[in-house]
Amino acid sequence: MPQLTLKAMLLGVVLAMVLAAANAYLGLFAGMTVSASIPAAVISMGLLRLFRNSNILENNIVQTAASAGESVTAGAIFTLPALILLDYWQTFHYWWVCAIAGIGGLLGVLFTVPLRRSLIVEQQLPFPEGTATAEVLKVGDSPAKGLRILLTGSLLGGFYKLLASGLKLLPGTAQAGTLVGSNTVFYAGMNLSPALIGVGYIVGLNIAVLVLAGGVIGWGIGIPLYSYLHPEAAEGAAVDAAYTIWSTQIRYVGVGAMLVGGIWALLSITGSIIGMIRASLNSQAHEASDRDMPMRYVLGAVALLLFPMLLLYQAVIGDPATSAALTVVMVIAGFLFSAVAGYMAGLVGSSNNPVSGMTIATILFSSLLLLWLTGATSEAAAAAILIGGVVCCAAAIAGDNMQDLKAGFILGATPWKQQVMQAVGVISATLVIAPVLKLLLDAYGIGPATAATPDSLTAPQATLMAAVAQGVLGGELPWDMISIGVFIGMALVVADEFLRKSAANFRMPVLAVALGIYLPLELAVPIALGGLIAWLAGKQRVNGVLLAAGLITGEALLGIFIAVPIVLSGDPNVMNFGNEGFGQLGGLAAIALVATILYRFARQH
Repeated sequence: MPQLTLKAMLLGVVLAMVLAAANAYLGLFAGMTVSASIPAAVISMGLLRLFRNSNILENNIVQTAASAGESVTAGAIFTLPALILLDYWQTFHYWWVCAIAGIGGLLGVLFTVPLRRSLIVEQQLPFPEGTATAEVLKVGDSPAKGLRILLTGSLLGGFYKLLASGLKLLPGTAQAGTLVGSNTVFYAGMNLSPALIGVGYIVGLNIAVLVLAGGVIGWGIGIPLYSYLHPEAAEGAAVDAAYTIWSTQIRYVGVGAMLVGGIWALLSITGSIIGMIRASLNSQAHEASDRDMPMRYVLGAVALLLFPMLLLYQAVIGDPATSAALTVVMVIAGFLFSAVAGYMAGLVGSSNNPVSGMTIATILFSSLLLLWLTGATSEAAAAAILIGGVVCCAAAIAGDNMQDLKAGFILGATPWKQQVMQAVGVISATLVIAPVLKLLLDAYGIGPATAATPDSLTAPQATLMAAVAQGVLGGELPWDMISIGVFIGMALVVADEFLRKSAANFRMPVLAVALGIYLPLELAVPIALGGLIAWLAGKQRVNGVLLAAGLITGEALLGIFIAVPIVLSGDPNVMNFGNEGFGQLGGLAAIALVATILYRFARQH
């Protein structure tokens, strides 16, 4: 059957751009992203049926490009906003963003070419999202129904976003804090976001509960204990004191745990990486329908991409020897962590991949190297973020691409054609990332909320990357908190290994708990609610996944659209109609209605 048809390629490019924009908002808002493969597959099935001739492999090509666009955006938004937070950039420079995200994404595509046969064909790893996408495509006899569910979720999520962030009839968060005794701070809160409930539904109860557990460790134990031991930290309102303690101290416990997660992921599959490389180099010619990109093309393309990266580092650092060293670090870390991401995606899925931990490890090592080579400078911090940006994009793409190749393997697609379309999706997404980021920066702000930017997008991952780079070079990291996080991470590794050897259904991946410690508690609560709904819905998950994906997409796209009048007018309250007149109870009632609708759709056959 034809695969790389003109209509499939054009639809793939459009969806890659749209989903990249939506994911940019979600990642800056929540610090988490989810796979776009299934919603892209459903949209593709619905639209391609309008043509006389279309087939399942064309649909697979479309979702391959679309999900690649979503993934490269995740890598970019987890790192590049750190350059804004470090005051190295004042805005997002178009060609710089295109170069970093594009080169990182293309390296991720190329690095996974020698891994496909070993992980998918020989080891037969499960790749849960890829298998689920293939099943959705195989049962797509009535895609119109799936498209209606996706559209319903999008309208629901978008309407809620309009009421909350646009017209401001509803609050964005329900929260409260109190002091017990004279100085012990307690906090509780929930972000009133349909998108976060959708995220929790898609990642499932296991991961959602672990994210909440991390939140309880950080906010329910860490903040009260720290405020009790340091009474001076409890000054002012309880909510403000809780956020101050979390941002300056407790979140670094999450940094330590993430660091352990990234290093453990690499160590645990070192033997498999060596075996995969040997297998790819020793592989013989295969049937035309089962061929990857030729290795000589892959190696040549990698060599070509290293030259512009060398020029980028040279533009920042100014020293050729240091720039060459950074390029070597980038390519080695990029390949190793792409291999880790591909392998971990096969085991636990792309949404649970420890990309954050790998990127933190890269930035930490790069910062220490730069501290030795150049000293503590703002350029050194920026260079460390740029290395992390390329590695993060490569690793994010690698995990997602392996899911797509698994779906193609099940459906009988040609690997090299999918790999070409993955590169097309990366390039398409990079064209829109910078304008969307600039729009969101101008409209909402990025980083901690201020009086001028009360609805600022917190960009949790990028804030973390900036703090690590700046902390290493400035000698200001709270190493005691990071050490506590390291011990927590090691304990979680031991617990997860015990569960793995016991063949338990419940697992404890370090990164999920670490992310919960690092994120504001208000984000973890709706994610846990979404995971609970997924568990209550049972095995009838496809309709729920589509509605949840719609909630995410609708809220994210409305967030971008609302940004336009804010930027044009220069007034963040240009659409303010209600001054949150319905209050926290009204917001909780509205989000309860959204949760009920999601549950009902999820239970439908």
